[in-house]
Amino acid sequence: MTRLTIALDVMGGDFGPSVTVPASLQALISNSELDLLLVGDPDAITPFLAKADPSLTERIRIIPAESVIASDLRASQAIRASKGSSMRVALELIKSGDALACVSAGNTGALMGLAKLVVKPLDGIERPALMSVLPNQQRSKTVVLDLGANVECDSTMLVQFAVMGAVMAEQVVGITNPRVALLNIGEEESKGLDNIREAAAILKNTALINYIGYLEGNDLLTGKTDVMVCDGFVGNVTLKTMEGVIRMFLSLLKSSGESGKQAWWLKWLGRILQKKLLKRFSHLNPDQYNGACLLGLRGIVIKSHGGANQRAFAVAIEQAVQAVQRQVPQRIAARLEAVLPKSD
Repeated sequence: MTRLTIALDVMGGDFGPSVTVPASLQALISNSELDLLLVGDPDAITPFLAKADPSLTERIRIIPAESVIASDLRASQAIRASKGSSMRVALELIKSGDALACVSAGNTGALMGLAKLVVKPLDGIERPALMSVLPNQQRSKTVVLDLGANVECDSTMLVQFAVMGAVMAEQVVGITNPRVALLNIGEEESKGLDNIREAAAILKNTALINYIGYLEGNDLLTGKTDVMVCDGFVGNVTLKTMEGVIRMFLSLLKSSGESGKQAWWLKWLGRILQKKLLKRFSHLNPDQYNGACLLGLRGIVIKSHGGANQRAFAVAIEQAVQAVQRQVPQRIAARLEAVLPKSD
């Protein structure tokens, strides 16, 4: 395969083709080497391509799918009823070699289960983890996982997450010997659940992991660590809370100075401060880091937020492109082979 071909489940998410198809065109404009397979209902897809530049549509192929997995369906039910669905067809394009990656904004549990079934986990991985790269106060980035794929994790899984996160920090963020921390309720060694303390004991004795200990939730964006490891329940709640606070903060900045009577010079000064603050904190906008990579699979699967807008879904496609270019599954497999037997 000479082209960089990615399959998109364009029917998934809260908005379906009305967001995913325009985002696909946006991604094609940004990357001349990209080809896209749009998986879904052709009748729902084609109207959003009608006015597109022919130079872009010639790099698109529509792959028909019979159904869509509902976002509120239990994972077990979704998997049983997945045959012919846009999500499953998109994943099967990775298995067949027709696509190098898949992006979906659909049901997270179904995507996790189907990815394990169709794409398969790497040797040595119990369960894949959802990973995202978040901006921090040091103008760098922090790799965080798991963000919701696994509600309960034992110590072995947390160690595997640490290994995969370290590889992502090296390959995606470009950090040499990345610092790895476990998210906990305190920094003292005696704090936390048994699985966290057991994982800490293993990581301390793992030579190829730069483990620095426990960190608390308020350190997520400080840059104190390059990789933050936690179970999916804690990670998802932490991420959603952080995103909600950031969106509220940015919204307040945009609306500041709009109410009440003010002297002209106060309004002018307020607008200047508003622009400076928005510029200073715009990198925290959740839309700019949409797209969680499902690590630990033999192929690349990216989970977009269900409520992602066009810009955010285009960012998720770019995440898939970067993961393909950096050969993430192959690099994780190599690191697992080097690290995990020693940690055991």
